[in-house]
Amino acid sequence: MAGNRSSDDPRSVAERVFAIADAFGGPGSDDLTLGEIARRSGLPLSTTHRLVTEWVEWGGIVRTDEGRYRVGMRLWKLGMRAPTARRLRTVARPYLEDLYELTRENVHLAVRDGLGALYLERFSGRGAVPVISEVGSRLPLHATGVGLVLLAFAPADVFEQVVQARPRRYLQNTMTTDPELRPRLADIRARDLVVSVNEMTEDSFSAAAPIRDHTGEVVAAVSIVAHADRSADPQFPLAVSVAARGISRALGWRA
Repeated sequence: MAGNRSSDDPRSVAERVFAIADAFGGPGSDDLTLGEIARRSGLPLSTTHRLVTEWVEWGGIVRTDEGRYRVGMRLWKLGMRAPTARRLRTVARPYLEDLYELTRENVHLAVRDGLGALYLERFSGRGAVPVISEVGSRLPLHATGVGLVLLAFAPADVFEQVVQARPRRYLQNTMTTDPELRPRLADIRARDLVVSVNEMTEDSFSAAAPIRDHTGEVVAAVSIVAHADRSADPQFPLAVSVAARGISRALGWRA
C-alpha cells in the first residue's frame, strides 16, 4: 500500500490507509460504494480508488458482485488476533459446542461493533433453519437476538444513533422506532434474555442472553436460532441463559 503524500492532503500515507478502514466503522457501513468510502474517509475519489484497489489485492476489503465493498476476512482475522477477542472465543467455545450438541440448531457468539453485531463464532446443524449470519459478518443490532441484547446493555448514545439512523424493518415483527425498542430493551435488561420471532429471517426465532466479564460489563451475547414453530419450547431460553452464565463465570464474573 505505497503512495506519495498529495499536496492537498496533509495526512501521511498510513493515515489515509487507516481512513479507508475507518470508513467501515460507522452506521450503515457493511457494504459501501466507492463514493461512500471517499466521503466517509474525506479522500479524493481517485485516491480512494487507488487505496481501495490495494486493500482488495491484499484481502482486507472485498468487492461484491454488485460493485460494493465490505471488510474482508483477512482484515477480520487480523482483528481477531487481539487478546480480548481471542480469549472470548476460546472461553466460550466449549459452552457453544454444548448448546449445539443439545439443540442441533444455529448457535452464535457475537460482540457489538459500532452499530452492528459482529459474529465471532457460529455452529449450525444440517437441519437448522437457514440464516444469513456467518463468522465475520456484521448484522444490525435492532433486528437480531444477539444484537438486541448488545443494544440493551450499550451506552445510551448507541441507542440514539440506532434510532436516528432509521433502521430497516426487515419483517413485520422487526422493531425500528424509539417507542417500540425502548420498553423492549428495558425488558431485556430486567430478564437478561430476549426471544425474537420472525424479525430478521422468515420462519425463525432467536433466544439470546448477555455475557459479562469480571467487571460485570456485558461484552458479548450468545444465541440459539431455530425454526419459529419451536419458539414456545422452554429449553431454548433456559439453555442459552445457562450457557451465557457459564461463559460469564469463566470470564471472572460473579453474580
